[in-house]
Amino acid sequence: MKIVVSGLRPTGRVHLGNYWGAVKNWVDLQAGYACRYFVADLHALTTDYADTSAIREATLEAVTDWLSVGLDPERSVIFVQSQVPQTAELALVLGMITPLGWLERVPTYKEQLEQLREKELGTYGFLGYPVLMTADIALHRAHLVPVGKDQESHLEICREIVRRFNGMYGEVFPEPQALFTETPKVPGLDGRKMSKSYNNTIALSDTAEEVAKKVMSMVTDPRRARRSDPGNPDECNLFPFHRLYSSQEERAEIDRGCRTAGLGCVDCKKWLIRNMNAALEPVRAKRAGIVASPGYVRDVLESGGEKARALAAETMKGVADAMKLL
Repeated sequence: MKIVVSGLRPTGRVHLGNYWGAVKNWVDLQAGYACRYFVADLHALTTDYADTSAIREATLEAVTDWLSVGLDPERSVIFVQSQVPQTAELALVLGMITPLGWLERVPTYKEQLEQLREKELGTYGFLGYPVLMTADIALHRAHLVPVGKDQESHLEICREIVRRFNGMYGEVFPEPQALFTETPKVPGLDGRKMSKSYNNTIALSDTAEEVAKKVMSMVTDPRRARRSDPGNPDECNLFPFHRLYSSQEERAEIDRGCRTAGLGCVDCKKWLIRNMNAALEPVRAKRAGIVASPGYVRDVLESGGEKARALAAETMKGVADAMKLL
C-alpha cells in the first residue's frame, strides 16, 4: 500500500472547517492507503514559540476529535510530531543541503511575515519551516500527501529537497506527490473563513444547543432584508452547510423556497440545525465514550509514537548508510 502522511497543528477541538478540509479525508483514505497522521506540535513553535501553554491540552483535544470521527489506530499510525526525535534529526540533515534562496522564495514565508507582524518571526525555525515539513514527509517515506488543488505548490520545495538529497547520496526517499482531495467551502458564522482566530466556528463537539445558537446567529443573504424579499442561495452563508448536511431533494426545495421568498431565513436555519445535529450526534456520543476512558487518548498516542519511531529508525539507518555516516 502506498504511504500517505499528513498533520495538523494542535489548535484544540476540531471545528467543521478542519473536519471537511482535512480530517474527513484522512478518515476516508484509511481504506486504501497506509496512513500516518500526526499532531504538528513542532510546527506550532515556528510561529507560537513565545507561548506554549496551550499545546499539550490542545493536542489531546484534537486527537480526541480525530478518534471521534473515525480515525482508527488499528489502521493508521497516529502520533505526536515531537515524540519522534528522528524528525528533528532528519530536519537537521536536510537543512545542511537546502539553499537559503529556496527558503526565502517560498511565497507563504513573506506573506506570513506580513500577516503576523505582531510576532517576532525573524527566526531560524520560521525560515526553516519547509525543511521541517520535508522531514515529516520524507521520514515516513511518503508517496502521497493529501492537499487541495490550491496547495500543490506547497509540496514543490519538499520535492526539490528530496531530489537534491537523492541526487547527492542515492535514492533514499520517494518523491512525494500530491493526493488531491475534495475540500468543500466551509465559511464561518460571519461569512469569513472558519477560524478560531475569528471566533466564528462550529466545533464537532458542540452540544445540540450550542449548534442551534450558532446557526441562528449566522449571516445570510444580506440583500434579503425582509421575509418577503426573494433571496439567492449562492450569496447566502448558510447554503454551503446545506450542501454538506442536507439531501439533494432538500437542497432543491430550499433553493426554490429561498429564491421565491416561500422559505424564510429562520426556517432555513431550523432545517439546517435539525440536519446538522443529526449528523453530529454520533460524533458526540463516541467522543463522550472516549472521554469516559481516562488515558485512552494518551495510550493511542504512545502506541502510535512507538510505531512511528520504529519506522523512522529504519529511514534514518538508510540516510546514514547513504551519507556514509556511522
